[in-house]
Amino acid sequence: MNNMRMPRLSKRASGLLKLAAVLLVLLLAAVATAGWWADYVWASSLGFKGTFLTIFASRIGLGALGFVLFFATTFWLLRNIRATFVKQRGLNNLHAFLKNGKLYAWSNAAVSLLLGWIGYSWVQGLGWQRLLGYLYQTDFGTADPHFGLDVSFFVYTLPMWKFALGVLLFLAVLNVAAKLIIYGSGGMIGESRGARVHFIGGVVWLGLLVTAHFALSPYETALTAQVNAFQQSVVHGVSFTDKYVNIPADYAMAAVSLIVTAMLVLALIRKRAGLLKGAAALYIGVLVLGQAASLGVQGMLVSPNEFAREEPFIADSVAMTRQAHELDGIEVIDKQVNASLDQGMLDRNETTMRNIRINDARPLGEVYNQLQTIRPYYNFADVDIDRYMIDGEYQQVFIAARELTQANLPEQAQTWVNQNLRYTHGYGVAVSAVNEITAEGQPEYLVENLPPEGSIPISRPQIYFGENRYDSVIVNSKVTEFDYPDAIEDEPYVYEGEAGIRMNGINRLLFAWNEGAYRYLISGQITGDSQLLQTRNIYDRVHRIAPFLDLEPDAYPVIREDGTLVWLIDAFTSTDRYPFSDDDGYGDNYIRNSIKIAVEAYTGEVTFYLVDPDDPLAQTYNKMFPGLLTTEVPEDIRSHFRYPETLFKQRASLYRAYHMTDLQLFYNREDYWQFPTEKYFGDDIEMDPYYVTLKLNEADQEELVLMTPFTPNRKQNLIAWMGVRNDGDRYGEMLVYEYSRQRNIYGPQQIENRVNQNAEISQQLNLWSQGGSNVIRGNLLVIPIEDTLLYIEPLYIESSNETSLPEVKRIIVAYEDYIVMEPTLEQSLQRLFERMGEPYGDADEPEDDGQTQTPDTGTPVGGTGDGTPGTDTGAAADVLQQAESAFEAYRAANREGDYEAAGRALQELERLLQGAAGTSEGASAGSTGDGIDAGGSDVGGTGDGIDGGSSDGSGTGDGSDGGSSDGSGTGADASMTDGVGAGGDMTGGAGAEDAVTDGAVAP
Repeated sequence: MNNMRMPRLSKRASGLLKLAAVLLVLLLAAVATAGWWADYVWASSLGFKGTFLTIFASRIGLGALGFVLFFATTFWLLRNIRATFVKQRGLNNLHAFLKNGKLYAWSNAAVSLLLGWIGYSWVQGLGWQRLLGYLYQTDFGTADPHFGLDVSFFVYTLPMWKFALGVLLFLAVLNVAAKLIIYGSGGMIGESRGARVHFIGGVVWLGLLVTAHFALSPYETALTAQVNAFQQSVVHGVSFTDKYVNIPADYAMAAVSLIVTAMLVLALIRKRAGLLKGAAALYIGVLVLGQAASLGVQGMLVSPNEFAREEPFIADSVAMTRQAHELDGIEVIDKQVNASLDQGMLDRNETTMRNIRINDARPLGEVYNQLQTIRPYYNFADVDIDRYMIDGEYQQVFIAARELTQANLPEQAQTWVNQNLRYTHGYGVAVSAVNEITAEGQPEYLVENLPPEGSIPISRPQIYFGENRYDSVIVNSKVTEFDYPDAIEDEPYVYEGEAGIRMNGINRLLFAWNEGAYRYLISGQITGDSQLLQTRNIYDRVHRIAPFLDLEPDAYPVIREDGTLVWLIDAFTSTDRYPFSDDDGYGDNYIRNSIKIAVEAYTGEVTFYLVDPDDPLAQTYNKMFPGLLTTEVPEDIRSHFRYPETLFKQRASLYRAYHMTDLQLFYNREDYWQFPTEKYFGDDIEMDPYYVTLKLNEADQEELVLMTPFTPNRKQNLIAWMGVRNDGDRYGEMLVYEYSRQRNIYGPQQIENRVNQNAEISQQLNLWSQGGSNVIRGNLLVIPIEDTLLYIEPLYIESSNETSLPEVKRIIVAYEDYIVMEPTLEQSLQRLFERMGEPYGDADEPEDDGQTQTPDTGTPVGGTGDGTPGTDTGAAADVLQQAESAFEAYRAANREGDYEAAGRALQELERLLQGAAGTSEGASAGSTGDGIDAGGSDVGGTGDGIDGGSSDGSGTGDGSDGGSSDGSGTGADASMTDGVGAGGDMTGGAGAEDAVTDGAVAP
């Protein structure tokens, strides 16, 4: 039995076994690299092979370096440790594990491979961008104020040095720790000279690296406000404590590290424990002393007299922050609001007035998704703002892409063929004017329906790539694609693009594995001419090509001159390592919108446009990836560039403090600004920036401007507004209009509060609310018109049922102390000018807009305040009965979601109230409706003891017909409705029929 041997394999069997082993290795390698190969094929199909190979080579090269470094260090360390034990104690005297050479070698290889894999992942994952930036860096042409080094040193050189140092420090600590544990536990350091030499080598390596760490640390003070572990400075960058304590302390620690390293080497050679303790005490003592000095100077010397100590450093930080965030290039214009609004102003700013946004993108998205999706498997991800020349006129519009949502297909239709081959694309866009609504309060569409029809021609409406989360699809298969639903049958379609991946030969196998879709291999519907469309979400698509760019999360579709659709995405180059610059609240202290990206909605082709060639970060990327960026921008793309809201909000946020160039004011935040608030769904929310069409004072024509108002800290009056140009050669120019501090200029929240306090408007809002509707207040826009300001706010009405549809029912317009509300902007402006006593439009031929308008005479409709009677009280009962019926019809229509019927009922109610707004027996009453204050009086009117009226719509008097804001009324003979009350001849606390009114009091 003991002499039995394994049978020998024949040469043929041995050869087959070796071949199988080779094939297995190749198969494993193919599986491991399949993802890389698929990425290469995908990038090549889009024309970005060079970009892919540059990133791939840098990652693989660094990964290989990291693997070799970690593997070799670990393997050499463990191998030498065993050799030292064997030499000192002999093989027979070792532990069984160390004695078994093969077991130890295999264990060493396994541990080294594990550390090598960690090195590969760490170094290539975190190091490739630093390496490429270091190799291709571009000077900024600006030196930091303390060290006098170009900014590129902090952005590119220092990070690479710190990264390399961090990797080596990790290995050095690992090396010393392993030797200390293994040699120390075995008593080898004192016993073996070889162990001591081995250990000394690790200590010297670690000591030199720690010295380098402290030598580089001073430069980090230019990048942070942190003074020590417990305190921060008011300065972002080098501060008083940094300059006089922390930086000298870092240099001292670098010197001490060298001294301590020498002491440790001497102690190990001479076996002097005292030197070891002395080295440890020196190192810890100087380190603690430096931190203590930093704490003491900051707390006892700087904090009590902070501004005086930090003033020159604050100046450096303010200057560098303004430069890094382009705040120093903002044009500041002192503005006076001293002109009176008149018809001439409106005429001179006709394009501005014609493009005033009376729709709000927030509720409009809900409207689009209810009225323009057409089928449940379409959706609009969001609604964006853009501008087009339509019929020769500049028109600001809302635009949204109709994208496909496969998850909304009927359950029985969610088959593999439907999801991968048939339902492949969305279809068309919806476009509506920002300034127009239908009679029912819905958007006035410029492009609508399926197939698209309207003012802007679309030649290729199919959307294969968009903002939705798409799975891959295969086009040009034997299955005809679904194009769009038709009245009779679905329209078929065959893809005509060439940007997909051909599913022929090896590609079919490769992407079946890559997608985890075995049906790619077995489906008879897929041919060699079929194309795979992969990574169809536009953000993922761009990030897969250029992972180094930050993207604005709000792409928007554009209709090109040839009728094709393209997505525009704003890309940012940014860094958090600009010296002395404060960050933007998101960690970056330098950011530029230097690159615009166009993604074709049909083919998925991606183009990167370099729009700011002066940006050093963009220049560096251009050198890293030749051919990635292009400066040739087609005009039909350039004309739709928008300044990104995210970047504008970041600039405006910093400008709230950094507009102060007086250092004392800046330090005390005496003139700190804030963003105003506005009403939305009854809540006060921070106002977002908004796009408006304006003619700036020095400009010849209107242009698209992204703007935001400012108010003083903890105040609500308007103090300034910031805007950025979006059109033409002056794209990106920022300006700030600052207003006089000598008078109050209403801010947005003050206008909102005045709307709430306005009797006619508040009564109308109460009336709608009691009818079961939600009142949505849209964006309150502050519109500069030459040397004055208009405030515009749309009001949406939405029923509370699930199928509700928001509709614009009123437009609020405010100017100085005047506030009006009418169904259209034109009517509101006309009403405003009537209030102001100014002529509006063509005075001889007033526009007939189909709405009943009540002249503003300044006299209560029910009669004069001295007891002049109004309507005949004999008709009161009939009027009341009709009003009650009209209001009940209004409430019923609202509950059913029949807004057309609700509108008719409301108009009838308003007509009745206006016609019966007089008083009987000398009583006066207010009216409500589209003139809620008929005749210009506030609801309720005021008289000589007859029917007094308060600002909230309540009536007060000396004994006749009182009404309160909550609808409570007192009277001996009154009747009760849910919004319309009728008062009797006399009032009393407990009438037989109480009159309860939330809206208006009729006799």
